[in-house]
Amino acid sequence: MDLEAVRTVVAIADTGRFQDAAAELSVTQQAVSKRVAALERELGVRLFVRDAGGTRPTVDGQAFLPHARELLRSAERAAASVRPGGHALRVDVVGRRLAPTDLLRGFRRARPGTALDVLTLRDADAAVDAVRTGSVDACVRAVDGRRLPDGVVCARVLDEVLQLLTGPAHPLAVADSVATGRLTGHRVWMPGIVPGTEWAAYYADLAAEFGLTIEVTGPDFGTEPLLDTLAGSADLATIVGEGTRLVRPPGAGLRRIALRDPVPVYPHSLVWRTDNPHPVLAALRDHLAAGAPARPGGGTWTPHWAH
Repeated sequence: MDLEAVRTVVAIADTGRFQDAAAELSVTQQAVSKRVAALERELGVRLFVRDAGGTRPTVDGQAFLPHARELLRSAERAAASVRPGGHALRVDVVGRRLAPTDLLRGFRRARPGTALDVLTLRDADAAVDAVRTGSVDACVRAVDGRRLPDGVVCARVLDEVLQLLTGPAHPLAVADSVATGRLTGHRVWMPGIVPGTEWAAYYADLAAEFGLTIEVTGPDFGTEPLLDTLAGSADLATIVGEGTRLVRPPGAGLRRIALRDPVPVYPHSLVWRTDNPHPVLAALRDHLAAGAPARPGGGTWTPHWAH
């Protein structure tokens, strides 16, 4: 149904005259007449009658008007859902319990009431493609900025320090910090790594750089079973981000141990399209740029593609 014709019918009903409706819609009276005639032919009824007092709806016109008004309201809601600033800012993050989600929580605290739609796609390639096509407004991922599509850019917003996580019986559990290279020969178990993702690439490069053994075999039943296994193991450890939220089993005695010489950091970048006009996106970029913490001192390591 022609929405302009529907809009014209509503304008005539509200003003009571074809001429006044034409003025309200900024079209000619002839255009108003043509729109109404076309809609009447489509519906097979007359919508208005004219007399000395002006123009009034017929019985069919009166039946049509409530639905016509709802059609126009629905059209406005549909347009608003995709209009810049009309929908919640859609942001992809690598995981809902990881540091990027805390960055977004901080943004919400700084701007109460801001509408955010947080989601998690499979990997950085899928997230960047969603940014390119406009399916999401931004993502927070580890990316190679040299491989981004035209019109898509990134800015580093967080270098997240990585830590070793062990149970109380592990030989490194008593250490306050451990040189990253000293992990050689220790079993680092990370069953949640998904092949082909950017975090799989990161940990493969980390293992190659420092001669680590990172095991990804075995079923991934989630964080809680992993922590239970670590708590009772004398030889298994895992690597977690400093901002990763962990619900530790009671009495597990799990230890977070700092890594040093160098400090491995996971590079989180905000990725967006340069022509995205969403006003909340600009505010998010400014907030993250202002609040980005300083990189840890003493030397850090990230893969070559993250530079």
